Amino acid sequence: MNFQNQEDTICALSSPAGKGAISLIRLSGGHALQIVNSVFSGDILQAASHTAHFGRIYRNNEILDEVLLTVFRGPASFTGEDTVEIACHGSVYIQQQLLELLLEKGARLAGPGEFSLRAYLNGKMDLSQTEAIADLISAGSKAAHRLAMQQMRGGFSKELQELRQSLLDFASLVELELDFSEEDVEFADRTQLVKLVNEIKRKVNSLENSFQLGNVIKNGVPVAIVGAPNAGKSTLLNALLKEEKAIVSDIAGTTRDVIEDTIVLTGIEFRFIDTAGIRETKDSIENMGIERAYKQISNAQIVLLLIDLSETDEKTALEQIAKFRERSIRKEQTFLPLFNKTDRINRADFERLSTEGLFISAKGQINLDRLIERLLQAVHLDESENELIVTNVRHYEILKKCTLSLGKIEEGLNAQLPGDLLALDIRETLDLLGQITGNVSNDELLGNIFANFCIGK
Repeated sequence: MNFQNQEDTICALSSPAGKGAISLIRLSGGHALQIVNSVFSGDILQAASHTAHFGRIYRNNEILDEVLLTVFRGPASFTGEDTVEIACHGSVYIQQQLLELLLEKGARLAGPGEFSLRAYLNGKMDLSQTEAIADLISAGSKAAHRLAMQQMRGGFSKELQELRQSLLDFASLVELELDFSEEDVEFADRTQLVKLVNEIKRKVNSLENSFQLGNVIKNGVPVAIVGAPNAGKSTLLNALLKEEKAIVSDIAGTTRDVIEDTIVLTGIEFRFIDTAGIRETKDSIENMGIERAYKQISNAQIVLLLIDLSETDEKTALEQIAKFRERSIRKEQTFLPLFNKTDRINRADFERLSTEGLFISAKGQINLDRLIERLLQAVHLDESENELIVTNVRHYEILKKCTLSLGKIEEGLNAQLPGDLLALDIRETLDLLGQITGNVSNDELLGNIFANFCIGK
């Protein structure tokens, strides 16, 4: 992204591409009002901010469309610049003609996320808030929406900025000591610095630890459904999704590839993955499906092991659970054995299994409500209702580095290092904290962040 032409007036289609009832085209920049005024039937040059104006757009003396313009004067706009939003009819032809007309009059097409970039550069929001816009647009569940809104409204950035400012004040005092090194004076109270470092470290660790939950809420909770062929995995997937997504057959090994779909349960998106049946086989294609199944197991947060009780006994089922848990399940994963086809068996013969998992019937839809309850419990969202949660992998990586950097400051204080060495570690921490909020940034970093934004946002 070119950061040298921020004086240009930019335009883009801000509504989804394609035909619809209404489309929205946005302009932002110093000449936005003049450009639109030159093709509009009315006069908006003196229009007050946050006012709407109905009229016609002309091209080559012909009416292109009847539109509704909304005027936002800087700095009281999203970008901090003069902005005009044109609501036109949603014809693809009208969209194309209107954009071509604006380009002819002196605007240029906006790059990905350039409106949000200008909002950041003009101080309308910090970097973490602008990143939250992309999360808000892509939010597919209530929980993901809540976290994106929380971050867009300031989230943890305000708290980090306050902690960073306090550390910056200490850094200034340490730097001041260097100017009086020959006089052996100490302006920065080391005891207070220890307390501040501990406070920052506690907050950083809390945010870092929240990422696992934040990541699954943002991207969906991956749930792998595994088990032997014909255990009922595809039937269970169809029952949870309430549609015939996967092929159900009595022929073993029907599922050769990974089948995936999502469902939102009480505001949380779950990504259910139906894997190939796990067994010993000489079928090369089926073996490829089994290899993919194990890969999905390793990537899942929740693993549902489905066991067909109509084809096994209690002892064999317990052995299968123990073997699978030892071989395939990591300690951070939630592992839940599901005992399927319980409508075909005598429950008294399987009482020991009641402490290991859940009795269900995928086909008969028995206990699926309890299964959903167990899935929701595994996410622990209620425990974090009032906590700040990190969802951005860039922030997470920076927080991990920040933890190491704060550790260096602690070690330096304990070793009573001189101020010049201590200042180096403090500067590193300040730089890392600043990278989250945008107090410290560069063109390459901004380019990478905004390259993933939508055109027109």
